[in-house]
Order: sequence, then C-alpha cells, then structure tokens
Amino acid sequence: MKKQEKAGKTTSAGNGIGTRNERSLHAALKQWYALPGDRFEVPLMGFVIDLVRGGQLIEIQTRNFTAIRQKIKKLVEEHKVHLLHPITLEKWIVQVDATGSTVLSRRKSPRKGHLSDLFAELVRMPELIRHENLSLEFPLIQEEEVRCPDGQGSWRRKRVSVKDRRLLQVLSTHRFVTAADFLQFLPVSLPVPFSNKCLAAATALPLYRCRQITYCLRKMGLIVQVGKKANEILYEIKEQEQAACA
Repeated sequence: MKKQEKAGKTTSAGNGIGTRNERSLHAALKQWYALPGDRFEVPLMGFVIDLVRGGQLIEIQTRNFTAIRQKIKKLVEEHKVHLLHPITLEKWIVQVDATGSTVLSRRKSPRKGHLSDLFAELVRMPELIRHENLSLEFPLIQEEEVRCPDGQGSWRRKRVSVKDRRLLQVLSTHRFVTAADFLQFLPVSLPVPFSNKCLAAATALPLYRCRQITYCLRKMGLIVQVGKKANEILYEIKEQEQAACA
C-alpha cells in the first residue's frame, strides 16, 4: 500500500465542472482529486467516466459498490481504472427544515470511522481486486450529513431523509495497487492458523468486520481455509503471498 498525505486540504462543491445531478460529496472529491489536464465526464463504452487522466480512468464512488460493479468489470478489461471511495472518520449531522434553507441543528456524530470500514463495500466485489488494471484509493475524510425530518427517510433514522453529504476535509488517503496490499489488515501477531475471533482480538475490530475482512481476502486469493476449531473456521495466508510479503 502507498499512502499519500493531503491533510489540511479543504474543498467545497459547486465549481460547475461536470457535476450533473451528483451530490456535493462526489463533486467535491472530484475537485480535490483532479489535476490540470484531466478530462471530466467522458463518455466511454456506454458509460460516463468521472475523470480521465492520460490513459487512466478515475471513478469516484461514495457508496454502494454494487451499483458500480458491472461498470468496473467491463472497464478493466480494456483500461486502467482507479476507484476512489471515501471513508468517513468524523461526521457532523446538520438538520434542516423542509425548505432546506434553515439549519435547525448541528451536532457531531459519536461514531468514529476506521480505514477497515472499506470492507463494508469491498465485500460487494472482492473478486475484481486481483485484476491488474484495477487500483483503489480510500481518502479518510470529515463530512457533514444534511438531514431533513420530512417523514420519507429510513425507519432507522425515524423517517428523516439524508438530503446531502458535504466534504469538510481530506485528512489522508490510502492507495492499494495490488490485492496483496490488503494483507496489511492481518497483524503479524496473529497465530497460524487464525480465526475471526483471533483477528478481532488482535485488531480490536468488531467480529462482523473481521468476517468481512477474511471473506474478502479469501475471495482475493490471499488466504485459504485450512480447517476448523469447534465452530471457528481457521485461515492461513497462501504460501506464495507470504513469500511475496517477506
């Protein structure tokens, strides 16, 4: 994995560059990532590409990898593709009235994000990660989520709708060029073989996240199931991957 620091760089949506009907977060990340000479909203193979930089296609997906899976699958067969997905470390929740013009409240969410949150989306397309034409990048961000109590949102939010997401700051960004880069999520202190419970104990991550991690790593061909202990599946890193990391 390569890590590029861009801490302290802030941006906002609204420069008018190819924003179509996208939300503020998507438009702001496109501004943040763009370099002089990049082309915006380029039609290609029946799709519209967010950014084209030389021979590389850059796609920004703020959520739901299922929606972009088929697009990426087709594009990587003929092009180098770089997929950008933000991970929210800190969030402020802004509640507005029905018109969207008056702020009713603003509070900081108690939830703290983590780089490992990327696996919540990666489980939707782990088999694609080994393709040599695909690389991924995960900016760690602070954002505002704009909500409106209009009675039309999710029952989990008591029917409050999410109207927009706004980028406040990019704190750092993490780039994954090969599938083996994701092995960093397995601490060297893990026993051999290891279970999801072992991984949770070593990383202090919740068990459901560890299951997502091992599922993805197995689908990427990085780890293999080698047995069971009681009801726990046991895994090992593939020998060739161990040799590559040595």
